[in-house]
Amino acid sequence: MNEVVNINELNERIERESLFVDTLSREVGKVIVGQRHLIDTLLIGLLSNGHILLEGVPGLAKTLAITTLAKAVDARFSRIQFTPDLMPADITGTNIIVKGEAGNEFRFQPGPLFASIVLADEINRATPKTQAALLEAMQEHSVTVAGETHALSEPYFVLATQNPVEQEGTYPLPEAQLDRFLFKVLVRFPTLDELSGIVDMTVGGGERRAEKVSDGEKLLRMRAVAREVPVAKAVKEYALKLLLNTHPEIPESPEISRKFLRFGASPRAAQALIAAARVHALMEGRYNVSFDDIDFVAPACLRHRIALSFEGLSEGMTAD
Repeated sequence: MNEVVNINELNERIERESLFVDTLSREVGKVIVGQRHLIDTLLIGLLSNGHILLEGVPGLAKTLAITTLAKAVDARFSRIQFTPDLMPADITGTNIIVKGEAGNEFRFQPGPLFASIVLADEINRATPKTQAALLEAMQEHSVTVAGETHALSEPYFVLATQNPVEQEGTYPLPEAQLDRFLFKVLVRFPTLDELSGIVDMTVGGGERRAEKVSDGEKLLRMRAVAREVPVAKAVKEYALKLLLNTHPEIPESPEISRKFLRFGASPRAAQALIAAARVHALMEGRYNVSFDDIDFVAPACLRHRIALSFEGLSEGMTAD
């Protein structure tokens, strides 16, 4: 009897949070024309306690989507433009000398990483040392300066962008760092109708703004509900077999993997698949994770976690 009551309570919470996610999605959609997939993946990343890598040419509303999301959830937003001369202290913060009653003293001055939503623009332009400083903040939700650890506020959400066209003078993220991102999202170019809507909104004086519909505490409660969305054994096995099939060294893997892949996705990808699928089920108003949820999140979860072999590259294959 208690189990039935608990299930009913969970279903009620899932239904309630699903309606709220719709409200949040519509608020962001008021400002962003088209890019439905981008909005959905941003919300999944935010509610999965993961971080997202966005890849697309300039001008596709990546920055606008992120700033709009920050306004809708009333989160402190910070944008960092990564450049080759950017140092770790420039983003983490540093100790500065301040005059006090007892004389000069050191005081920690927080850097731009101390925000709830952080946009790391063109992350591949920064040196590996600065990228590593960002990695610690993403993984540990804290930064260490002069041997002292400073906690970051929750929820903490990092979105990094990179331009796939300009690669000269950049520092590509190593596989281990790419694996820290929940999703790698390829931002597509808008259609003719979407371009028309963008021009009407921005050039025609029809600019719209997002209103606050949430806050940090509400997001944390939504994350807790998402973690409770049930996953059937068959669905979990489907996700795990999908991951194992990306490994060319496993005899049971399909021929396309054994022929064109150098290595497959890590166990962290399995965690990402389940966590993201739970949020997608919540967004769809379902009370459990389905095979369709796994299929929806799989490309973004896996495309940056597998590597093509020389044969795959020579034949023009892509991760997708």
